Amino acid sequence: MRSRPCIVPVLALLVLLAHGEQKARRVSVTVVDENGVAVAGARVTLQPPSPAQALRCETEISGRCELPYVPASLYQIHVEKEGYYTANSAVSSASWNGTGFSLGGISFPVTIPAGQSVPFTVTFAPQTTGAVNGTVSFLSNASNSPTNETLGGTGVQATPHSVGLSWNPDASTVQGYYVYRGAQTGGPYAKISTLQPGTSYVDASVSSGQTYHYVVTALGTNSQESAYSNEAVVVIP
Repeated sequence: MRSRPCIVPVLALLVLLAHGEQKARRVSVTVVDENGVAVAGARVTLQPPSPAQALRCETEISGRCELPYVPASLYQIHVEKEGYYTANSAVSSASWNGTGFSLGGISFPVTIPAGQSVPFTVTFAPQTTGAVNGTVSFLSNASNSPTNETLGGTGVQATPHSVGLSWNPDASTVQGYYVYRGAQTGGPYAKISTLQPGTSYVDASVSSGQTYHYVVTALGTNSQESAYSNEAVVVIP
């Protein structure tokens, strides 16, 4: 299957300056395809800031069309023809809706060359359980603007995690034990427990996707704290 050729406006003289003043002038636009062949029947639109003032013409067999009177202004040029696509798409903005959805990884305005793409990221951070629907909409100079994409996600109840620790009792008499936790092997560690009289402890302050490193110390009857025990590593799913 042959892909659609692209069309390119190659000449668009939009504003002429005469003695420092902007004046309305005749504008000529020639439209060719990617091989430089003139495209007849292409619809050319000059779009000023006010949509109601858009100027239009259609190319002849030569691929050229003229607008006899174009007021001085800043214009965007749009070219359309059935079976063709424009060489570049200028995406000016995006909007989205749906609770928990957000758009990132892209800045506007952005120009997308023909046949190319620009990545972006949609993040879903649900606030409640259940299915959530949304949309993201991109506004551009393409003929099918705005481009809408449907979003969908399901919020589920987070499963709470905890870590149960146990250790062998010290050979000597002790007052109790302290539990320490760190984010990497060998520490540093932070004390996370009060003095524990037994040889077990439950850490309920852990998060999914994290790795924790635990050690234990013993507090002797002379109130001297021992060195760290061997390290236990726990990965939270």
